[in-house]
Amino acid sequence: MMYPTCHRLAAIIGLSAALALPAPVMADPPGHAPAHGWRKKHDPNYVGYTGRKWARDYGILDGHCSTEAVGAVVGGVIGGAIGSTVGQGDGRRIAVVLGTVIGSIVGAGAARDLGDLDRACLGHALELSGDRHRVSWRNPDTGIDYLLSPVRSVKRDGLVCREFDLTAAGKKHRRLACAEGNGRWQMR
Repeated sequence: MMYPTCHRLAAIIGLSAALALPAPVMADPPGHAPAHGWRKKHDPNYVGYTGRKWARDYGILDGHCSTEAVGAVVGGVIGGAIGSTVGQGDGRRIAVVLGTVIGSIVGAGAARDLGDLDRACLGHALELSGDRHRVSWRNPDTGIDYLLSPVRSVKRDGLVCREFDLTAAGKKHRRLACAEGNGRWQMR
């Protein structure tokens, strides 16, 4: 009969020791080291390269343009009109690349397939992505994989411009695009 009492005594001592240990405390990270998700909780806007605030990053900061989310915004809007007419509020806007020069980036075959979705991913990546931060996406309609990496910023004719590498259809090209306001980037 003494054996069960020893077990009870050991259990009580073990429980007492466990309760005496300090419990972990959950707290916000210090201001200089915000954790993942901090921005959504404390700052609903993403500040673009040009200083414009965006409600969504569409996965750009994680290194992958969310083609589903971008496609929902772009919808059926055609070409260069995207930057000024997509949606009525800031929540329905996305940075885009304008200009026909884009065909020289990816070659004639891929340029024919470069659609609004690709222009929007490319523009928003230029707007939100830091230098050497790679952003990839796959166009679900064409199956073409894209990889964009901004290289550096420069000033041209008083405009903020970004030099970038774009790999599409297996070919890598270095190009320049300049911010023209309202979330639009123009190829140079």
